[in-house]
Amino acid sequence: MISVEQLTIRFGAFELFNNISFLVNQGDRVGLVGKNGAGKSTLLKVFAGLQQPSEGQVVVPDSVRTGYLPQQMVHRDGKTVYDEAISAFSDVLKLEKEIEEINLQLTERDDYESEDYLKLIERLTEANDHFNLVGGATIHADVEQTLFGLGFTRRDFDQPTNKFSGGWRMRIELAKILLKKPNVFLLDEPTNHLDIESIQWLESFLKDYQGAVVLISHDRAFLDNVTNRTVEISLGKIYDYKASYSKYLELRKERREQQLAAYRNQQKMIGETEQFIERFRYKATKAVQVQSRIKQLDKIDRIEVDDEDLSSINIRFPAAPRAGSIVVETKGLGKAYGSKQVIKDINLIIERGEKVAFVGKNGEGKTTLSKIIVGELDHTGGLKLGHNVKIGYFAQNQDELLDEDKTVLETIDAVAVGDIRTKIRDILGAFLFSGEDVDKKVKVLSGGERSRLAMARLLLEPYNLLVLDEPTNHLDIRSKDILKQALLRYDGTLILVSHDREFLDGLTERIYEFRNQGIKQYNGGIYDFLQKKKLASLKELESRQSADKETENESAGDNKMAYEERKEYDKIIRKAENRVKACEKNIETLEAKVAEMDTVLASPDQQATDSGWFEKYEKLKKDLEKQLHDWESFQLELEELKEKRF
Repeated sequence: MISVEQLTIRFGAFELFNNISFLVNQGDRVGLVGKNGAGKSTLLKVFAGLQQPSEGQVVVPDSVRTGYLPQQMVHRDGKTVYDEAISAFSDVLKLEKEIEEINLQLTERDDYESEDYLKLIERLTEANDHFNLVGGATIHADVEQTLFGLGFTRRDFDQPTNKFSGGWRMRIELAKILLKKPNVFLLDEPTNHLDIESIQWLESFLKDYQGAVVLISHDRAFLDNVTNRTVEISLGKIYDYKASYSKYLELRKERREQQLAAYRNQQKMIGETEQFIERFRYKATKAVQVQSRIKQLDKIDRIEVDDEDLSSINIRFPAAPRAGSIVVETKGLGKAYGSKQVIKDINLIIERGEKVAFVGKNGEGKTTLSKIIVGELDHTGGLKLGHNVKIGYFAQNQDELLDEDKTVLETIDAVAVGDIRTKIRDILGAFLFSGEDVDKKVKVLSGGERSRLAMARLLLEPYNLLVLDEPTNHLDIRSKDILKQALLRYDGTLILVSHDREFLDGLTERIYEFRNQGIKQYNGGIYDFLQKKKLASLKELESRQSADKETENESAGDNKMAYEERKEYDKIIRKAENRVKACEKNIETLEAKVAEMDTVLASPDQQATDSGWFEKYEKLKKDLEKQLHDWESFQLELEELKEKRF
């Protein structure tokens, strides 16, 4: 479908690709991977015809239609969401209009046997056949299904597109591309502005799609669920693996180990041959052997070891200053934008050292609550921050908030104070800004570079509460892994808004789902939450939509539980937990004593002389049995309390 033949791309003296070749075939699900700046987006632009090669060619047959979604685009105003989406079928709509006009003409004419009338009948037949062939009868249903899948509601359909944020408008463009059903999808970071449910819908759509898909994504789970082929771009070359991302990592490691082993063996042979030549070069009796060895060296196809791109972010957050035991506490908190209520009656407590995630559909209030906590938005109800809480905030559009006319160095220097100023270049170096990079203007930085620069600002002073809103957007997979490791080591409190399942996995121990203006708490990680929510596939989600409506009142009731009642209930749970812990400690002590007496019984040299020894032994076993029974009861009671609470 797409043939890349000896492609080379240069920007001035810099060579981005050097003589690369590969094919994209029908049914391929290709994931383009590599660090930020490796050339992934440029390659998609070449496929879409927006970038011309310096050498070589990319062949896309005329019969192959491509659908290209860039990371950033210029949006057009003036239409509603539905009208913008249905414009994907402009040719079908034009055909439908022509059919209506022909039918109207036929009703107004009575020259049934004239040549013009017969031509109209013939054209109507052709138009109807073509209309049915291209699925014209289902286009409106297709539009609704796609918009619903990407998170829009029916009341959104008639809203003008300029009422929506950039992320939602990107979804409209994605919907148009999906509806056109091209032969090849070219998608550059399609999940950046999607929530978890919409990502899962898109996964299902792409897996079932009959055409080819070439996509760039830094969402490891998304790549694993969609792709069957991985093309790595590294240092101007490509490495093609017929495998999804996780399998590619294993194969890549094996390939490099084999390559290094073959290289070492060849280098050893070359060294020995060169020693022989040097030793006997001037001996007449060895002249024939020397010449033979020289020819042998000339004919060797020398193995080259691929340069491994090991550059990555090296992050360690400063130690968090000690804060109070309660870091964030809200009571009946709410926020409305005009008549639109976003969140209401939010009651939550986040304690020192906890790492929690805010998840849910876009527009349900995750970012709103984050901004309220950091003091950027007003609100109703109560919000209390703990003693000595110092907040570091990474906004979802943090990269857009940077001053584009400042350099990288000036951006950091403007907010650095005190001794940290002496470490500015070290911090920038850790975020891969070194040498002349620090003098680049923000306006010329890529999305990933801007995100790294914005993240670097958080290291300029110690915070004990980090509020990170979609921090991984535009970061490559390696950078996300290193950021995740840094957050795992971070000893402060973390509130994380993210749709990246792989990034959240193992990082947070509590999930707050935002839904229907409220929140619901789930203990455990992101995959525990998804299992409980039964969101493994979109089909399952769609079948549950009616059931969800029935449970909305119950969910709202949970969120409206009186604040004092919730606190009292938490005390009951803590008491139950203490009973379980005390019981476990008693069991441990009794088991040790019984084991000690068992040793006496098993040894013929240590006979018990005390007449009450056996009575004591039996009593210990009965006490142990009772404690085990109590533990089961206490544990069951605790689980029931938690289930009722959450």
